[in-house]
Amino acid sequence: MRQITVTEKEAGQRLDKLLAHYLNEAPKSFLYKMLRKKNITLNGKRAQGNEAVRPGDEICLFLAEETVDKFRRTTLRDLPTGFAQAALNTQDSRLEGSIPDIIYENTHILLVNKPSGMLSQKARPQDVSLIEYLTAYLLSSGAYTQEELVMFRPAVCNRLDRNTSGIVIAGKTPVGLRTMSRMLRERTIRKYYRCVAVGEITKSGYLKGWLRKDRAGNIVSVSEREEPDSQPIETEYRPITAKNGRTLLEVHLITGRSHQIRAHLASIGHPILGDPKYGDAGANRRCMTRYGVQAQLLHAYRLEFPETEAPLDDLSGRVFTAPMPELFSEIMEDR
Repeated sequence: MRQITVTEKEAGQRLDKLLAHYLNEAPKSFLYKMLRKKNITLNGKRAQGNEAVRPGDEICLFLAEETVDKFRRTTLRDLPTGFAQAALNTQDSRLEGSIPDIIYENTHILLVNKPSGMLSQKARPQDVSLIEYLTAYLLSSGAYTQEELVMFRPAVCNRLDRNTSGIVIAGKTPVGLRTMSRMLRERTIRKYYRCVAVGEITKSGYLKGWLRKDRAGNIVSVSEREEPDSQPIETEYRPITAKNGRTLLEVHLITGRSHQIRAHLASIGHPILGDPKYGDAGANRRCMTRYGVQAQLLHAYRLEFPETEAPLDDLSGRVFTAPMPELFSEIMEDR
């Protein structure tokens, strides 16, 4: 028999999910069969698999040790050997762009300042993304062991485009991941961005419309009326500085759709400088020539948290910011 005591790092996920991590080479049909036959129990009782496990719960596997060993892998296949230290080295060629900074960390979540050029998560098996960096960070800091990370892997709760910088929320535990994902879905966390827009905007504004995504081309369109497969969008903005044919804007992202800020601002004639998909080709060309900019100047700048219940009550009412890239100020000051 093998006994598992659920720790706080693993608590909050469904029993079947935890079992799928622990016996990570076993087919799901085998796990559900063992639950039905009571060869796997939760706190001494038959379980369905959909129960949320809590710290201290006892899971018993009435299986032969050979069976457990057959179905259990205790190391991470997709994390290269030695990557934990390499990921923290800014010269490592496998990383896209600069190393992200940790803005805030507690038991359950991380707030990370993702640099432009880094993927939030893998697009291809060979990619090195923010997730791989965070996994390496947790290993190198001693927060997790390889075996613990087999049971639960950190994941991002909000994704930024590869070339958008700024704050990303990551869940270190199932509770953190689930809570942050729910709050983002319910829009109780207020998200603010900074960007450099083409043209001088002198008044604050509120935009409402409908966004439709062309998945094949990975591009969106904005319309004033609802269209088939479109989603409602809302965006607020206020100018911080407007001069020299540009505006440094602060944007409140009320809804969170793909490319929403980029497409919504472009729809009113003020695209983000450097944006290759929705931008002004002439302005982008001049920006590229003068500063080497090849992507949108968009930064997830600030998060404002509402009152939050335990175990994440330390976030209640707090505000976190990620410093803007220096290039934003340089471009705004240049004539």
